[in-house]
Amino acid sequence: MSELRPHPSYVKHGLSAPACKIAALDRLGNLAFEDPIFVTQDGLIIDGYARWELAKKRGMETILCLVYQRTEDEALRHFFRRHPRFHGLNDFTRIDLGRDLKVDSRKEKAQILGVSEGNVSKVDRILEHGSPSTKQAARDREISIRRAAKWSHETVAQQEENLRVLRIERGIRKKARSLVAAISRCKPDEAALTVAHLLRQLEQLSTMSPEQSKEFGPVGVVRLHVPTKEIYVTDGLIQGFQWQQEVLIE
Repeated sequence: MSELRPHPSYVKHGLSAPACKIAALDRLGNLAFEDPIFVTQDGLIIDGYARWELAKKRGMETILCLVYQRTEDEALRHFFRRHPRFHGLNDFTRIDLGRDLKVDSRKEKAQILGVSEGNVSKVDRILEHGSPSTKQAARDREISIRRAAKWSHETVAQQEENLRVLRIERGIRKKARSLVAAISRCKPDEAALTVAHLLRQLEQLSTMSPEQSKEFGPVGVVRLHVPTKEIYVTDGLIQGFQWQQEVLIE
């Protein structure tokens, strides 16, 4: 066990065996180690990272291995063949990891990695010109390779702004979906607020002094894409109106 080590590229790119896979193997008991892990003559692990991690966790001193005569480059190629869709290894990460291969042709590299040649070019562009946030967002699948490649033609500042705006827009859409879902579960409370009453309250809200407005707090406005002609008001806003009226009375 002490002679085994992960491939340098595996370490460099922060890869790790999925916790769920290790847990599944753990439930098998000793049966988990009936099949050998694949290693090179120098002890580089090619396949069997989950079993290796589990063996270390159990404090095992030995583990069954099948040894291949492979260079580091050949071991990495073997890894890609053995793991066409390794957990967490999306196309961006595969191409990033594949930059360690000793291959000059993008076409050949794409074939080894099991990705499109176009994506190899795009990821190369992102890694060379993308901002740190753009690279990480593509690595985490927050944005597509295509979008990240498009952004990489802009300044770092603009790329950061693009990501900030995208996250805000997605947050608004998520909030809107949550509101629609909540509305679908609620029955109208006609006694809570009339349109005329709401308009008077909004007028009062718009004429508040800066101090009153700051104390009242921010009010968001969200458009819901529903076919009905209705106005939805949150409990928080109604309570804010009631609190404001109490302050005025005092």
